Amino acid sequence: MKTYKPTIGLEIHAELKTATKMFCDSPNDPFNAAPNTNVCPICMGHPGTLPVINKKAVESVLRVGVALGATLADFSEFDRKNYFYPDIPKGYQISQYKHPLVTGGELAGVAITRVHLEEDTASSGHDEGDYSLVDFNRAGVPLMELVTEPVIHSAEQAGNFGRELQLLLRTLGVSEANMEKGEMRVEANISISDTEKLGTKVEVKNLNSFKAAEKAITYEILRHIALLEAGEKVIQETRGWDDSKGKTFSQRKKEDSHD
Repeated sequence: MKTYKPTIGLEIHAELKTATKMFCDSPNDPFNAAPNTNVCPICMGHPGTLPVINKKAVESVLRVGVALGATLADFSEFDRKNYFYPDIPKGYQISQYKHPLVTGGELAGVAITRVHLEEDTASSGHDEGDYSLVDFNRAGVPLMELVTEPVIHSAEQAGNFGRELQLLLRTLGVSEANMEKGEMRVEANISISDTEKLGTKVEVKNLNSFKAAEKAITYEILRHIALLEAGEKVIQETRGWDDSKGKTFSQRKKEDSHD
């Protein structure tokens, strides 16, 4: 068997602790209210409504940037990230792409690419029957996204980074970062290679604990090795994690960023 080097990059979302949502004055309290009560025409995407930026959310992301030793933007802007999902009322998410609030930095020996600000989606429930229910109380909640460089090389290192980030967010007072509540969510991009060139990347989404993240990364590394040793190719795709089965499963083929 060849010697393979895993390469992992993390995308971590954290809901910010503010009184109101990202672009409106609806309460930022998705867990302690009846479904679809903390909503308004703005976060529900009604025609003609105009968003107004939550200053506290911007300050929170900048505080994280300072703690990371990163570069803070002197110019920033928001973009539309188009989705057509039931949990996106407007048909697009207000996010940042070209001009994030924070660039660079480092935490626990891991280089940071960027930290930007966006709005969270609604939450979907699938346990009532053969249908899903959407609760828009979470839609529009301020959401910080941190992206690392692809410089992590083990599941343990990835888990330790996530724990350090959670501690930082709590120490700064910008997020409760409770993974069991979905206030912090980890996505891992994983590839392996036996050369200096990176292998085909697979993304595992919505990992809701650090142990689950470590297990999913380990599973994917072993799955990739088995495919390559059998002479098969790794397919670029998005996968989910089934904790009860201890394995990942295919969700959709991964499109390129321009798509």
